[in-house]
Amino acid sequence: MPHMSAARTPAGLTGEPPSWFTEALAVPAEDRQVRVNGASVSYRAWGTPGTRGAVLVHGTAAHARWWDHIAPFLQADGMRVAAISISGHGDSDHRDLYSLDQWAAEVVAVAADAGIAGSPFLIGHSLGGHVAVRTAALHGASLGGVIVIDSIVFEDSPPPELHSLAMGFGAARTYPTREAVTARFRLVPEHPVLPYVREHVAAGSVTVKDNGEWGWKFDQSLFSKMEQPSRPFEAKVGCQVAILRGQHGLMTPAMAAQLGDWVGQSAPVAEIPAAGHHVLLDQPLSLVAALRAVLAGWSAARPPE
Repeated sequence: MPHMSAARTPAGLTGEPPSWFTEALAVPAEDRQVRVNGASVSYRAWGTPGTRGAVLVHGTAAHARWWDHIAPFLQADGMRVAAISISGHGDSDHRDLYSLDQWAAEVVAVAADAGIAGSPFLIGHSLGGHVAVRTAALHGASLGGVIVIDSIVFEDSPPPELHSLAMGFGAARTYPTREAVTARFRLVPEHPVLPYVREHVAAGSVTVKDNGEWGWKFDQSLFSKMEQPSRPFEAKVGCQVAILRGQHGLMTPAMAAQLGDWVGQSAPVAEIPAAGHHVLLDQPLSLVAALRAVLAGWSAARPPE
């Protein structure tokens, strides 16, 4: 979840981007839109339509380009990969009301529009994990599987420090230049990440507003418009689920076990060593290795479609 405050460079993480990162960003991607229940939903896609594939779902206040350095590694395995910006985020339209069910409909629409063949896999980070699991609760029989990445779950309401206003998402400010607004980018929770990845996702998080100044792409009224379910995981899912958690992330082993109970299966759990909550930004290659291993196992186990 990005947050707006004074920027700071994580200690000990400096230098030019390595070749793996620049080469990943150079892999061609399509920028596409699909209309879902009155809103234009944007996504980026890699690979050849008509092949098996996955939809990648970002976290709160993030966007599709958080996956730019991850998706090409999955596409290299012969997959069609689509990274969505759910409504209220990135280049997608804003809505008057947001819900997990609405975002689930957007995920399904993107999978179809992107030309993913057969049963798509869903991969969701943080809020995106909630969206992916809700999609599986509604459409699980048509999915190949869901991978949840460091999504926090609570038996009751989240603690006060995780309330949207306490995290600073309520103030809609604008800034005179792109440089001024990107200088205000930080993460919630803040922890050391790779600076070149941070710079890339920050650059994709801003836009020119109606007043000619710069601001954030995500809907800063998001939380006041959000329909809050009593529990995001209200139903058993009809597909397999795997859980990845950062060693120093927000998802505890107890949360992972609780999630397995809620989705009605003994979901395998793997820990990404040295990772914080923002696994995509601090340990991306370890995350890629884990994702490829899970997807390869699932692909080998399922019958041809």
